[in-house]
Amino acid sequence: MYRYIPKTMSLPPALERLPELAYNLWYSWNESAKALFARIDSERWDHVQHNPVRLLLETEPAAFEALARDAAFLQDYQAVLQEFDAYAGAGTWFEQQYPQHVHQAIAYFSAEFGFHESLPIYSGGLGVLAGDHCKSASDLGLPLVGIGLMYKKGYFVQRIDGEGNQHAESVTYDFGKLPILSAYARTGSGEAAEYSEEELVVEVRLADRIVHLKVWQVQVGRIPVFLLDADIDGNSPWDRELTAQLYGGNQDVRIAQEVLLGIGGVKALRALGIPTGTYHINEGHAAFLTLERLREELHQGLPFHVAVEVIRASTIFTTHTPVPAGHDAFPLPMFEYYFSWLFTEYGEYREAFTRLGLDEGKQLFNMTHLALNMASLRNGVSKLHGHVSRDMFRAFHGNIDVREVPIGHVTNGVHMSTWLAPELKELYGQFLPGDWVGMQASEHLWKSIDVVPAETLWKVHLGLKEKLVDYARANIREHRRRIGMSQDRIEEVNGYLNPRALTIGFARRFATYKRANLIFNNLDRLDRLVNDPERPVQFLFAGKAHPADHPGQQLIREIYRVSQMDRFRGKVVLLENYDMNLARYLVQGVDVWLNNPRRPYEASGTSGQKAAMNGVLNFSVLDGWWEEGYDGTNGWSVHGTNDADWETQERENTESIYTVLENEIVPLYYRDGELPSGWVARMKRSIRTLTPAYNTNRMVMDYTNGSYVPSLQRTKHFIANAYDAATKVADYKRFMTQNWKQVRIKEVADGGSGASGGKKEVSATVAFGPVWHQDTAVELVYYEERPDGWHPVVVTMTQAKELADNTHLYRAVIPAHLRHVAHFHVRVHPISANFARSFELPLVTRW
Repeated sequence: MYRYIPKTMSLPPALERLPELAYNLWYSWNESAKALFARIDSERWDHVQHNPVRLLLETEPAAFEALARDAAFLQDYQAVLQEFDAYAGAGTWFEQQYPQHVHQAIAYFSAEFGFHESLPIYSGGLGVLAGDHCKSASDLGLPLVGIGLMYKKGYFVQRIDGEGNQHAESVTYDFGKLPILSAYARTGSGEAAEYSEEELVVEVRLADRIVHLKVWQVQVGRIPVFLLDADIDGNSPWDRELTAQLYGGNQDVRIAQEVLLGIGGVKALRALGIPTGTYHINEGHAAFLTLERLREELHQGLPFHVAVEVIRASTIFTTHTPVPAGHDAFPLPMFEYYFSWLFTEYGEYREAFTRLGLDEGKQLFNMTHLALNMASLRNGVSKLHGHVSRDMFRAFHGNIDVREVPIGHVTNGVHMSTWLAPELKELYGQFLPGDWVGMQASEHLWKSIDVVPAETLWKVHLGLKEKLVDYARANIREHRRRIGMSQDRIEEVNGYLNPRALTIGFARRFATYKRANLIFNNLDRLDRLVNDPERPVQFLFAGKAHPADHPGQQLIREIYRVSQMDRFRGKVVLLENYDMNLARYLVQGVDVWLNNPRRPYEASGTSGQKAAMNGVLNFSVLDGWWEEGYDGTNGWSVHGTNDADWETQERENTESIYTVLENEIVPLYYRDGELPSGWVARMKRSIRTLTPAYNTNRMVMDYTNGSYVPSLQRTKHFIANAYDAATKVADYKRFMTQNWKQVRIKEVADGGSGASGGKKEVSATVAFGPVWHQDTAVELVYYEERPDGWHPVVVTMTQAKELADNTHLYRAVIPAHLRHVAHFHVRVHPISANFARSFELPLVTRW
């Protein structure tokens, strides 16, 4: 374990391990630990945003002396410690499945991490996903290490004025009161490891200067996350601001942050003495880590093309962005300026370094191109996003079919113990078998949800809705106090939101493609929904727009304007300062989770997954995860023509939202009176079908089985015997690239002898030039019509005989009705047992 010594606090000996609990974010997903801290001072606990470190520092010593004499508190304290120690010492899934890899760290790089509201260094979905990823990695026992940046001002606190304008309020956090501690350098390994007594600081070259980065450590259950901080003595005032704010500043700040993250992160791993086996780039922001690792290999004397293969073998890349404009790209002169030090040291490779991230068409250095070039394993974050990504980067991969672009998918999930309401955890525990939390990815386990009594589930849900209504009213009252509204206007909020009314939630980043205002396209129709005296509907909105996103901020103004209209007051509400705490109330307390992005701009989305495990029903455009999660019985879809123009989609989606609400959702909710049995049945169906698939335990196991372990094994193979395999692959790729143009398909004979039973034989004559024919695959490709469209069928052609001059004849049998050119083609491409994917080298000759 890496050195992690909680700060000494003036506490009675009986409570001496409270800091140990406070400095481990395990508390954030353990109900007993949170309840224990709340017992110290419940009002202060809420005031400090559930930050136990600040709670302990700001609570008077006399209070702890009293607690040390409180038998009931001490009993709960000991119970939490026993649970904490049991968690830390228990055997894990990873140890059972892959004992040979427990000492090879998986470095997970992300620009943001959303662990908990007490550590506000996240902006939204990407960060929360990264936080949930780390929590499940801890639960499953992966040897994962997180790397990120420590933002002293976080993202921003959202304040909305009386006109609905968003104001981004900057807050400078006191790191001494956050659940983070200084990291220390380590030399040696295992029991012989020694730590420096000085806090760890690493140096990163940034253009013509050195930036110093202090390394902080966050303990997330079993795993550490290391965060880099430029706000230290020795840096210039400008450089000290580089890690001030998440996604702030201009392109110079952006590229500087990404250099610090990628290169500084690798340097921190080295200083910490962590034996890292593979590197996971979570979105392109961290892709510069590959250049630092490439520099390390060059420094060891490895040839450039061999070093590239070593880095590729040990790198995994996850892309989250389904539109080209969302991928970071920098002008080439800017890239060359920030990496001038690298080009000075390795001038002969200047062009080679640049080409790794070059977008030739736009003449920009593209971070996603760099990540794609340097990672052998790549994935999108849902099945649909995998398709979108393959299409987006088809040209990047040369002359191959879009379906064969080597980008797969691992659909996102959410951390159940973080997002599931405590009341539902208790209820599920009564009816689900065994270690149901540990077995949450089992489909069979969740069939037991059907035996939960409908009245019991509904009662718990109504209780969660009442908690949401109370919290929402408090949020609105505080907003009104702050903007100076009258006492009457503040007190009227007590009548806002009906805990028994059908409640629909919409909460996420306010970006225009998410279309938060779609429900407002017909205000008269909305009026009839919310003001129906027998079947009322109410809407809660929350979310932040980026400070530079003026169209996104206009969405906030529009929602606020509608919420202030007399006919919608108290029935359409906008909640201020969306964060993880508010998100928990919403996903646990609403009845329906609404999501209506422009398809396919939602790469995955995870808020609806959080809602689903809490029995909240999704009503969404078939985009992202919902496109694969929806089965027609576990929620509702917003209909529309997927390939239509935006105006048509807008019109169709709007009509669908109103129609489905009016004809399906509202009637089902109110049909059965006090106990809506049909609605509860659909809640159960949603929980049963979605929860086992859309949790981060399943997601992290998918990454482990499909990416982490294969990468660890491939890397070990590549570097063994003085980089023998890496050298052979690098030389092979260089040879193929230089000589592939001499591979030619000379003739395709459409039909011939042996035709029978509706089949026919096709032959192809291939001249290989200097290429060995067994280093290639000769294939016939035709398309077969299936219910969901046309699918390629690849038939491997068999070598029939060798002709003169390294020319070979190949044959295959296919359906007799297919005709060459019109229905099928023949292709040749390189293959290797050392490739991670079939088209790792995208050279293809077609006929």
